[in-house]
Formats: sequence, C-alpha cells, structure tokens
Amino acid sequence: MADESYRETEIDGQMVKWDPDQIRKIQEHPCYSEKASHTFGRAHLPVAPKCNIQCNYCIRKFDCVNESRPGVTSVILNPQEALEKVRDIISQYHFIKVIGIAGPGDPLDNEETFETFRLVHEEYPHLILCVSTNGLLLPDKIDLLEKYGVTNITVTMNAIDPDIAAKIYQYIDFNGRRYYSGHEMGEILVSRQLDGIKKAVEKKMLIKVNTVYIPGINDSHIPEIAKKISEMGVFIHNIIPLIAQAKFAHITPPTMEEKLAMQERCKPYVRQMSHCQRCRSDAIGCLGKDINSCMGRKP
Repeated sequence: MADESYRETEIDGQMVKWDPDQIRKIQEHPCYSEKASHTFGRAHLPVAPKCNIQCNYCIRKFDCVNESRPGVTSVILNPQEALEKVRDIISQYHFIKVIGIAGPGDPLDNEETFETFRLVHEEYPHLILCVSTNGLLLPDKIDLLEKYGVTNITVTMNAIDPDIAAKIYQYIDFNGRRYYSGHEMGEILVSRQLDGIKKAVEKKMLIKVNTVYIPGINDSHIPEIAKKISEMGVFIHNIIPLIAQAKFAHITPPTMEEKLAMQERCKPYVRQMSHCQRCRSDAIGCLGKDINSCMGRKP
C-alpha cells in the first residue's frame, strides 16, 4: 500500500501494513488477532432474527443455552434493549472492546441492526463495531454501515463458483423473489458477496471471510476462495469445519487434521485464523471464555 500514513506493524508474528487506526482495530479485535483473543473481548447483540438465505447446514433455534454455534441465541433484543445491555457490559467488563451483531439471522436483512449500531456508536464512539453477514445485501448496505461506524466485517463465503454455491444453499431471497438452488441463485449470491467485499475494502474496512469446510461439496475449492479473497484485500480467512445438521446431517465433518491441512494449503494466499470458537449470536467475553451468554435475558 503506497499511502504514507500506513506503517508496518507485527501482529501475531507477521508484519502487516495498515494505517494506525486500522492496526488498533486489528490488535484489539479477538477474531482478527490471536494475541488479542487472550486480552480483549467482544459482545454480540442478538437483534437480527430474519435471514434472507437458507443454508443447507443451518438450524436456528432459540432458548438452547447449551449450544455454542452460530445462529443460536436465548433472546432477541430490540435496539434500545441492546443499548442498555451494552451499558451494563461496558460498566462491568472494561476488556470488552468489540460490539458485534452476528444474527441469529443475517444482520443486513434486519433494520434493527442499523438502529442498534446508530445508538451504540453515538454513545460509545471508541468501541469497535463489527458485523457478520452472508454478504447478499452488503453492496446495498455498505454506506449505512460506514455511517454508523462499523469498521470490521465478516462475510461467510463458501464458494466463488456459482455451481458449487448452488449445492450449499437451499434458497436466497433477493429483490422480492426467492431463488432456489441452481446456477442463477449461486451467481447472484457470489457476485453480490464479491461486490460487497470490494466496496468494503475500498472504504478501508477490515474484512474477515468465513468459509465452512464441507467435505465432498467445497473442500477442493477452498484454496481458490483463499486466493481470490487475498487478491481483493481481505485481512484474514477463517475455515470452519461443518457442523453436520439440517440437509447436511449425513456429511461427516472434517477432522482437526484435515482442517489444519486445509489451512496450510490456504496460508500462502491469506492469513489464517486458528483460534475460532464458533460463537453464539449472544456471546459475551473472551473467545471460549464467555461471561454469560444470557446477560439481559428476558424472563
């Protein structure tokens, strides 16, 4: 990067070149830096129940407190309740540096997401705001995210080949129409994800891409994803082993050895996240050491 305001800094044993504000948002974000994950925490606000995509591996159930996986929460909060929850968290736990919205649906498909970000950003402008999305609406919502101070974005991207994507999703809802599995559906989703990532990088946002490792479906394709997102300026890549459920309940998930081998194949292209804990949509605390996933739970 040619910008003179950028400087080289070591993060987790690797040299990176970003501007000082971006470096802070890497060094204090537990998902973007393994070192940060031992020192700083995040709080997820479950304000976004609706989802515009049905993944073949996703089951979203509420009031299931013993499950630790994406798409699960014990309560849905409205924006004002979410702000009150942030106030409680920040007053008690000063190591919480990141406020994120990660569902349990797709945050960008819920207006409550943007109102929550607005309220939190106005009251706590120093906090890092983070969102996790399937990327379908990212090109349309990127300006709103920027307006409300969101700087870190996770996009779940399981394919860059539309025909492989078509095997992973049951349907997408886009522009008032439902597209079922097929090349057209896959093409819409992949093109929107890539366009959204491009726009976010242009705005100097920090991007993490999550890829679910699905044996027999996208396993041979994952290094191609890593190469593509590296070329686009994505900061870090998180390869997540499939949780065998829903339509993919019959697929045997990859072993830890297989996951590590896949990360080694992708590492030459893009930094790999090795400390993911597959957080719930209401997780609070350091990764793997949640304080109480049900803080603020309604009776």
